[in-house]
Formats: sequence, structure tokens, C-alpha cells
Amino acid sequence: MSDLEAPLRPKRKKVWVDYFVQFRWILVIFVVLPISFSLYFLTYLGDVKSEMKSYKQRQKEHDENVKKVVKRLKERNPSKDGLVCTARKPWIAVGMRNVDYKRARHFEVDLSAFRNILEIDKERMIARVEPLVNMGQISRASVPMNLSLAVVAELDDLTVGGLINGYGIEGSSHIYGLFSDTVVAYEIVLANGQVVRATKDNEYSDLFYAIPWSQGTLGLLVSAEIKLIPVKEYMRLTYKPVVGNLKELAQAYIDSFAPRDGDQDNPEKVPDFVETMIYNSTEGVMMTGRYASKEEAKKKGNVINNVGWWFKPWFYQHAQTALKKGEFVEYIPTREYYHRHTRCLYWEGKLILPFADQWWFRFLLGWMMPPKVSLLKATQGEAIRNYYHEMHVIQDMLVPLYKVGDALEWVHQEMEVYPLWLCPHRLFKLPVKTMVYPEPGFEHQQRQGDTSYAQMYTDVGVYYAPGPVLRGEVFDGADAVRRMEDWLIENRGFQPQYAVSELSEKKFWRMFDADLYEHCRKKYGAVGTFMSVYYKSKKGRKTEKEVQEAEQAHLETAYAEAT
Repeated sequence: MSDLEAPLRPKRKKVWVDYFVQFRWILVIFVVLPISFSLYFLTYLGDVKSEMKSYKQRQKEHDENVKKVVKRLKERNPSKDGLVCTARKPWIAVGMRNVDYKRARHFEVDLSAFRNILEIDKERMIARVEPLVNMGQISRASVPMNLSLAVVAELDDLTVGGLINGYGIEGSSHIYGLFSDTVVAYEIVLANGQVVRATKDNEYSDLFYAIPWSQGTLGLLVSAEIKLIPVKEYMRLTYKPVVGNLKELAQAYIDSFAPRDGDQDNPEKVPDFVETMIYNSTEGVMMTGRYASKEEAKKKGNVINNVGWWFKPWFYQHAQTALKKGEFVEYIPTREYYHRHTRCLYWEGKLILPFADQWWFRFLLGWMMPPKVSLLKATQGEAIRNYYHEMHVIQDMLVPLYKVGDALEWVHQEMEVYPLWLCPHRLFKLPVKTMVYPEPGFEHQQRQGDTSYAQMYTDVGVYYAPGPVLRGEVFDGADAVRRMEDWLIENRGFQPQYAVSELSEKKFWRMFDADLYEHCRKKYGAVGTFMSVYYKSKKGRKTEKEVQEAEQAHLETAYAEAT
């Protein structure tokens, strides 16, 4: 067996859940899709209603809602009530974690009203938004103004609050960093009900740097000011096929956006958007995009592709055609490009509805796609949920750019999941050490893609059923994730906590840095009010006793053992 061959595995005996999952498409088509479409439409009407209000009216409603949150927090009796959580139902979150921490007794604070764009300031180039504003909503409002968030996560349903407190990335992150790196200020309600505005240079600067990745465990986010950039009407997208081994594919990906001469800040050499899809162990398509004007896109001979139409081929399959027809260029309307993976949920749609990519389905029912992830979770039940945890992988591996080839080989050997999604992002060198941080001394190595102020990382997106599962072989999903987490720790990588995690508390704090986070937990009274970030991310049901014991053991947490 060669180094890159997956190990031989015995066949797995099918159980009843296999057949239920196989025919789950019936439930999805007749129940989930119609309800999803209705919810999308109602949400759209709510957005339109919000946009009809003046910024002044939206701000007035915002101030009133913040007062309600403060009042609710002050009603809590720490000796009797559980720890503070939002009132959002556990299954509504877009991430794959099923928010098990809410199954223990807790004190709910309702943030459902915080879904308005409060202001788009063209002079300051700032959008001030509430945490439940999603990517579809903000792009619909800003792109017609030729403005956009610097980082627009691809899926419409992803919210500002989730992308800040958790993790958010897009094809522009090789320039601007992660979603949280584009935030200028946070409005936070602290545990004692105090409302503060945290920026990088005011008295709450420590809180400003600690909020990203904290999963809402330092305070309640009620608004954020986020950087805007000027954009044009179209994205000029180049599809470049590459054939070779995984290390060669990785190098071609790096070369697509990182000049070998180190001139990483030169806009002539670095594209506006970068994305790569690896379709198997020998083939990939590198995509680079640059903003283009309407006049350029409509010049004679140029191809315009409105990928947002419901009947269009799914984007990842459209990109794959470059492997047959060779390199090509086309122009995609900017907003449609931003949300190119929404209809098919990257390629997860193929597992949910195996025939949904066929032309007849796209024409007849494609307008109802995608099913809402929250509804898929709400209708899956405990047995199917456990099945997906074992037989399905949805993980992101954030690794230093120079280790992408090693990561691809590891995934091939251990999981054999394809396609894989590659998206680069900067990890900035900040005045303080945050939960995620670049490698010490990276600026002296002068590696491809790095600068003196940021190390280039890459998100290796692993989303699909592993090869052994598709072949009917034995596969231990939990063990595979544990091995992936160990590999990330050894290679200075990170695992976004929207996904199912098998990390122990000790390993969690080996992967992430605890110092600033724990400093802010104590300073701003989060201990005893909000659950710790590890415990909130921990897999499995939580009892009230476990929650209480975890808080009592706070001063002896495992991160101290890891230092």
C-alpha cells in the first residue's frame, strides 16, 4: 500500500438508520423544502419591512430592545437561575453542533428582535448591524450601492453574531482576514447589565480582542460596526484546472494568489477573491476573481453567467467542467457570486437530495432550494443525528499555508472526503495574544503568502460522506475527528467550534490560547453568568449538575495544565 492509499476496511453491516437516511429525501421534498421556502419568504418580507423604516426609527427600536435585555439580565437570581443563554431554540443554529448545553437548566434572554441593519455609513465606510442580520440581508442592501462587507460568508443564512462569536471566512480573507477581523466596534451587554462599546483602542480593547471565537460567553452582542469596501457590479472569474498529486495541487493553489517574490500586498499580483476545489487526489480547479464594471462585463465576446438562477447547474459542478474544457473566464454578478454555494450548500445538497442536481429537478423544484439547515436538524431525531456524527464529516481545518499539502494528504488517508474546499485567510499579528494566533516568529521565515504583519493560513473544508462510508465500509467518525484534532494541535492548526468536536478540555486549551479569554471572563463578570467556551462547545448532553461543577472548577481548568 502506497503512502497515499487509504487503509483497507471491512464491510459494515447496514442497520435501519441507513435505510431511513437513504430515503430521507421524501421528507425533505414534501416537508422540509416547502417549509424552508415559506420561512425564506417570510424572512425576506421582514427584511423589506425593516428597510422601509428610517435609520432613526431602527435605532430607536434598537435602544428599546437593548433596555429589555438589560432588564432581563438584572432579573436573574444567580443562586437560583441557571447560566445565561439566548432564547433561540437549539436546532436553529446553522452549525452542526446541536447546542446540547441548552438541554440543562438555563436562564434565557431573548435576542430575536436584533435583526436590523442600523446604518450604512458611506462616509466612514461602516455598516452597523444587529447580530441576527444574515449575509443575504446585508448583501441585498449594500451591493446595489456598490458597497460590500469586506468578508461576505457564502451561505445566506449565516448571521453576523455567529460569524463574530464563532468563525467566518470568504474568498477575500487572504486580504482582509476572518470575518471578525473586519469588525471595528462591538456593542456588548455585560453580565451585570452594563452596555459597553469595545474598540481596539478604547478602555475595552481587551474585550474587543477577546470576543472573536468566544461563542458569546463574555457578554451578549447586540450590534457591531463592520468595515465596508467599494465593489463593482461583476466578478471576473478565472477557472484554472490543475492535474497532479496532492502536493502539486497544493502548490498550484498557493501560486494562484501568493506571489513567489513575496509581494503579497500588490493588487496587480493578488486577486480580489480566491477559492480552490479539489475533486479527487489528482484533480482540482483554482478560481481567482477580480471585481469588474458592468461596462467591462458586457463587452462583446465576454460571457456573463447568472449563477443565482434556480435552474443553473450547481456551482461546484459548473467549476468542475474546467477539468474537461480547460481554463476559461466568465463574469458573474457580484451578489450572485457571493452566494454561489447557497443553493447546493457547497455539495452537501447532493447527499440530502441525490437527484437535486439533475436538470429536471432544478427546473421544477430548484426554486425551493436550499433546505434550511435548521429544519434539517429539527427533523432528524437522535438516531439520525448520531448516524451523521459517525458517518458524515463537516469540519474545517485551519492550517498554515505551507502545510496545506500535508493537510490534503492527511485527509485523503484518514477520511477520503471529496470534494475539498480551500480558502486562504490571514491570521494577523495583534498587540495581544487572542484565542487563535499565528505561529511565533513566522515573520522571520518569509514563507510564501506571509507578510511582516500576518501569517497566511488556509481553511481546508471537509464536507461530505467519507469514501469508506460511500463504499459501505466500517468508519468511526468520532475517532477520525479525534485524530484530525490531534493533527491540528501538532501542526499549529485550529478547528472552528461550529462543528462537532471531540476535544477534551486539556486539548482544547492546547489548540487555543486561554490567557486573554480567561482574563476577560473574570474582569467582566462572565464567570458564573455565562458558560465557558469549552463547555459550550463540548459534545453531548449537559446536566445542571455538570454545568455547576464546571463553573466551580473554573479556577482549576485544564488550560493551566497545558501551559
